[in-house]
Amino acid sequence: MTTKPPFRADHVGSYLRPRRLTEAREKHAAGKLDDAGLRAVEDDCIREVVDRQQEAGLRGITDGEFRRTYFHVDFLERLAGVTVTYGEFVATFRKDDGTEVGFRPPTMHVEAPLRHVAPIQGADYDFLAGAVGATPKVCIPAPSMLHFRGGRQAISATVYPDLEGFYEDLAAAYRAEIADLAARGCRYLQMDDTNLAYLCDPKIRERTAARGDDPDGLTRLYCRLVNEAIRERPADMTVCVHLCRGNFKSAWVAEGGYEPVAEILFNEMAIDGFFLEYDDERSGDFAPLRFMPKGKRVVLGLMSSKRPEVESKAELKQRIEEAARYVPLEQCALSHQCGFSSTAHGNELDEDDQWKKLARCVEVAGEVWGG
Repeated sequence: MTTKPPFRADHVGSYLRPRRLTEAREKHAAGKLDDAGLRAVEDDCIREVVDRQQEAGLRGITDGEFRRTYFHVDFLERLAGVTVTYGEFVATFRKDDGTEVGFRPPTMHVEAPLRHVAPIQGADYDFLAGAVGATPKVCIPAPSMLHFRGGRQAISATVYPDLEGFYEDLAAAYRAEIADLAARGCRYLQMDDTNLAYLCDPKIRERTAARGDDPDGLTRLYCRLVNEAIRERPADMTVCVHLCRGNFKSAWVAEGGYEPVAEILFNEMAIDGFFLEYDDERSGDFAPLRFMPKGKRVVLGLMSSKRPEVESKAELKQRIEEAARYVPLEQCALSHQCGFSSTAHGNELDEDDQWKKLARCVEVAGEVWGG
């Protein structure tokens, strides 16, 4: 059993929103419930999801991202200089049966100097820390989430004629937020990054190069941004990064194994662990794990948060054994490939399915690693 995160049985962060939380958000949006009323409902729902996680045997506990609509926008729009627009483009998500899901995600632009002007997760962390008997875990978007989708065009050339200035301000803003969280006692931080996983997709790599960006250069840049963001963290703060190929209503965007980014990513990003999607063939084989250096943990996302079926113990153990051919078993852990609800819309399964799958994750981890 490990006493330090990431834990042998871990979870990416988000959970399906209870109906009464969804209804409260709808009332709030319609002006029928004030901010205090909404937060009271959120508080109650978070206490419940914390209890359910602890009952399931998880040791890294999140607030389910119950105060967010999107895993990334709700955080990044709190930075001064960021504006959010809606409806600019349609993102095409795909399901395993071949059907497509059209979605108009929010688009972020940097129109003024980027600054951290107030704590973003502070009050939410304080509430979570007061509700758990285990390790509170905070999930925030990776710095690259403010760059990759829009690229140079989404960042004002008047404000930032040289993108190095933007990168410096972005990393500084993250350092300020992480310092605030550390001062409050946070010791388990996860950054969620879709872009590094998108750069595993040959088609997306081609489009990235066509717009003038070098995919390998971006991989190195995004490693540098994370390193600069966490460079002043306390020595006892665990930082992990989660890679995701898209998670919206059980649909996805990208496919392709980790080979194009693995050697750079695993060796140049100075973090403690990687949460990696490995729930189906879209993520490729385990061979890229040969680049994982000693001292870093890989949380194998072998279970699916997109489907209700509970994976068999035999199947999971077999795949863990396959991964252990490339990286020592002692460096591995188990999770789902992503959260159950990266946006408030949620994946296509119900809460009972969610908790059964989490129970299986804890059960298998205990049998494989003990504890």
